[in-house]
Amino acid sequence: MAQNVQTFKIVEQSKGITLGYAPSSGVKILKVGDLSFKDLNRNGTLDKYEDWRLPTDERAKDLSAKMSIEQIAGLMLYSAHQAIPAREAGFGRGTYNGKTLKESGGLPSDLSDQQKEFLTKDQLRHVLITTVASPEVAAIWNNNAQALVEGNSLGIPVNTSSDPRHTAIASTEYNAGSGGKISMWPETLGLAATFDAQLIEKFGSIAAKEYRALGIGTALSPQVDLGTEPRWNRIDGTFGEDPRLASDLGRAYIDGFQTSKGKDEIKDGWGFSSVNAMVKHWPGGGPEEGGRDGHFAYGKFAVYPGNGFKTQLIPFTEGAFKLNGKTKTASAVMPYYTISYRQDNAYSENVGNGFSKYIITDLLRKEYNYDGVVCTDWGITRGEGKFLDEFVGRPWGVEKLNEVEKHYKVLMAGVDQFGGNNAAGPILEAYQMGVKEHGETFMRKRFEESAVRLLRNIFRLGLFENPYVDPATTKSTVGNPEFMKAGYEAQLKSLVLLKNKSNVLPVVGRKTVYVPKRIVPARRDWFGNVTPEKIEDPVNVDLLKKYFNVTDDPSKADYAFVFVDSPESGTGYSREDRQKGGNGYLPISLQYETYTATTSRAKSIAAGDPVLDSTINNRSYKDKSITAANVSDLRSVLDTKKAMNGKPVIVVVNASNPMIFKEFEPNVDGILMGFGVQHQAILDVVSGKVEPSGLLPIQMPANMETVESQLEDVPHDMQVHKDSEGNSYDFAFGLNWKGKIDDSRTKKYKVLQ
Repeated sequence: MAQNVQTFKIVEQSKGITLGYAPSSGVKILKVGDLSFKDLNRNGTLDKYEDWRLPTDERAKDLSAKMSIEQIAGLMLYSAHQAIPAREAGFGRGTYNGKTLKESGGLPSDLSDQQKEFLTKDQLRHVLITTVASPEVAAIWNNNAQALVEGNSLGIPVNTSSDPRHTAIASTEYNAGSGGKISMWPETLGLAATFDAQLIEKFGSIAAKEYRALGIGTALSPQVDLGTEPRWNRIDGTFGEDPRLASDLGRAYIDGFQTSKGKDEIKDGWGFSSVNAMVKHWPGGGPEEGGRDGHFAYGKFAVYPGNGFKTQLIPFTEGAFKLNGKTKTASAVMPYYTISYRQDNAYSENVGNGFSKYIITDLLRKEYNYDGVVCTDWGITRGEGKFLDEFVGRPWGVEKLNEVEKHYKVLMAGVDQFGGNNAAGPILEAYQMGVKEHGETFMRKRFEESAVRLLRNIFRLGLFENPYVDPATTKSTVGNPEFMKAGYEAQLKSLVLLKNKSNVLPVVGRKTVYVPKRIVPARRDWFGNVTPEKIEDPVNVDLLKKYFNVTDDPSKADYAFVFVDSPESGTGYSREDRQKGGNGYLPISLQYETYTATTSRAKSIAAGDPVLDSTINNRSYKDKSITAANVSDLRSVLDTKKAMNGKPVIVVVNASNPMIFKEFEPNVDGILMGFGVQHQAILDVVSGKVEPSGLLPIQMPANMETVESQLEDVPHDMQVHKDSEGNSYDFAFGLNWKGKIDDSRTKKYKVLQ
């Protein structure tokens, strides 16, 4: 249990901003008339940056001018992923007085040895957190971190951040009074399936309140990349393939996160309930050749066979940078790892976006006038591993540069911050490289330019005035019943009914249902951890029994529900294939059965790794075959169809990618598609308690031939599946109980084919 120790004091002001400070930090309160201010640098004088009455930019410029190069270098760091408490081993490992937390006798809210070091020695101020033991623990950890840095030189607070953390836990039950560790919502692709910008803005507003209660000031989201390449394994984190929809929903998401209202507002929509949105991944991470992802060397190239580079920019330039709310623009941008192949019209460089002066300075800064923070994706200045599929560094296009040279190239590209880097040393060495090339005055100005941007995002949130959170308030805010209800309602709205032959759905009354067990295939995650194959009930059986009678005998069932995942065919690369003399590249299939890529490109658009595999100049996988790891899902559907002997079979798909439906659709009566929702939401729809209203945010291809012929950078360019009822599974298609949905959403976003 976290020990709820109040480490800070609050100063309320009737005519000014509430202040919070830790007596242990040595910070005192300055009085100017009847107003109070924090003396963060403890010099007994009210400096401009300490004066909350002044404009943010004036404060940021004053402070940046006072900072040493070492302090600015620390501000440019963004930590590697931090678990609270630190794990004993593996990813997120940390120690407490040289021991594991359990051995040390410490509290889960304590700072690890590593955290203390990078907050003090390296003067890092931006921390990315992952798992937390509880909301209370997160709150107290935040207060401990803030108290530590408040007493350090200029008193710059910590700006904690998070990747999206509102994922639904499928098997959990929702009820009107339920609360949880945090509210649960569908995946981003599920939010997109609602086609409802107001709902997405509401999500952003709720998520921001929960984030701030946890001590989090920056969201590493939204991911507005266009899902124009259906095989890309991050498509479920996007708002789909349509530029207008992604722009509208991304804009709403950011408005929700960044906007403070009422007593929480400080100025221009920013304030104590605002969370900076770091929109990603500039200039669009979606058009990966063959669907292979840029986290690995085998997926380092984004390609543009349809000349759609400008299309990929639309969700940024027309959405994230043109908000409806008072904050006006997303406060931060993250470039993707990928090389935007042959798009550099100024310097003719094929380098990762974070290293590209054309992508960052010429395009983002100058052409689109973006003056917010630009932060690299995590780990681009580290060296790559020994193999193309190893999860290590991602220095695409500059693999031969040393660590300091990589840092220098990032700085000269116009980037402000280094994601996943805890140590200031390489930044300081890069600074000296710049001094030799451009002189001290130039480099000092360059560093202050980034410092102002970074400080601006901390000032806007009121963190300089009060970075502390009350653990009791955290406990009552995060995952409270009102927020849980809103998340659950969004899950319901995200479900897409694709097929309803003879109005088989809804299944009303206490019918008897058969649900076959599911084989969950063995999986290996990005970090190399393997989970073995297992057989399990695909739905919470106790929950299922609240809706229907349940039987293990298909002959006694009125209906069968078969729960499946969309096909999982791997990453598009095989180390084993390469070691056997092949080029290593395999198809990524969207069907379950074995697929042979007879119609794929004979010659890849891009290729090459100068360090690991310089001999491979063609990444084609033509005529190679792959079978989905979860082909058992298809067999379960077909076996259940046979076992039910003509009685209705309804398939429930948990989708992370588009998929080929022709393998089983003609054999089943109903299909319901969800994107990361609770089982209860599914049961509420199939039982008729709630009418489905979701629409497809992406096309469902007719076959793999159309997947191979579509262009990675072009939306809406596939032949789509047409089912036995005559319905085409196209963008913006969905059914309700009356039939095909045709409403204001479909009219607004209808695509002329």
